[in-house]
Amino acid sequence: MRLEVDGVLFDNDGVLVDSEAHVDEAWRQLACEFGLDVTTIAAERSGVRAIDTLERHLEGTSLDHAIVRLEQLEIELSDGIPAIPGAVELCASLPKGSWTIVTSASRRLANARWAGARIPEAPHTVTGDDVAQGKPHPEPYLTGASALGLDPTRCVVFEDSPSGGESARAAGAITIAVGSVQWAFEPHARIVDLTSVSVVDGPDPVVLIIDAGETN
Repeated sequence: MRLEVDGVLFDNDGVLVDSEAHVDEAWRQLACEFGLDVTTIAAERSGVRAIDTLERHLEGTSLDHAIVRLEQLEIELSDGIPAIPGAVELCASLPKGSWTIVTSASRRLANARWAGARIPEAPHTVTGDDVAQGKPHPEPYLTGASALGLDPTRCVVFEDSPSGGESARAAGAITIAVGSVQWAFEPHARIVDLTSVSVVDGPDPVVLIIDAGETN
């Protein structure tokens, strides 16, 4: 599959950084400390901001303390976090100014994970701190495209979560699903990881070759 786009927008967790085990452990500890049901939380938290999950179960100072505690736990677990196969190489091969990262994590946590996985921090990254409404609302990916000065319909998004996929689709972007999670709609293509994506050298637009599974 050959794609000609002006920009590339990456989700972070599950797309660039393999944080699943670290996230599970942090939320497990948080649930124990705050009396939350681990199974219920696990079903609600994928791809969305922590506050959007926690405010369903906590309020007031308990909510505030839980948000601070979760960030602390996740940052502590970020040292040595692995990158998703192909992530570092793909980011390094993209033209400067053509890509960015759009994550639901806080700025502090995102920085810790990028450093732990040795992912280069793109200019103008968008975190959960930078938007009023998180995924699945289109604001995160609209903000990411705007940060690059691009039309979102001329951007491709690499996402793994259903909420992130909905956000990208609502923003009008081309959607590529990473991993095995099923979405409520069919993305333009599905890949296992970023080793399936390569960049063709040359002038604008950005040309990507995707060794995809299902395409649409």
